[in-house]
Amino acid sequence: MELTGTCPECETKLAVSDLTVGETFTCPECVLTLRINAVEDGVLVLEMVEKQLRDWGQ
Repeated sequence: MELTGTCPECETKLAVSDLTVGETFTCPECVLTLRINAVEDGVLVLEMVEKQLRDWGQ
């Protein structure tokens, strides 16, 4: 089943099929990492996820 949603940052329309609640994916437009918080009537409830960058000590 294809699920749809909108990126909360750039408002790009998104469609995913093989993901479930709690999984993350990247918006193809703004490259923001998004987490699926819920699915309501086939519509994704998305949250921006802040990625922790690795500190290489430089």
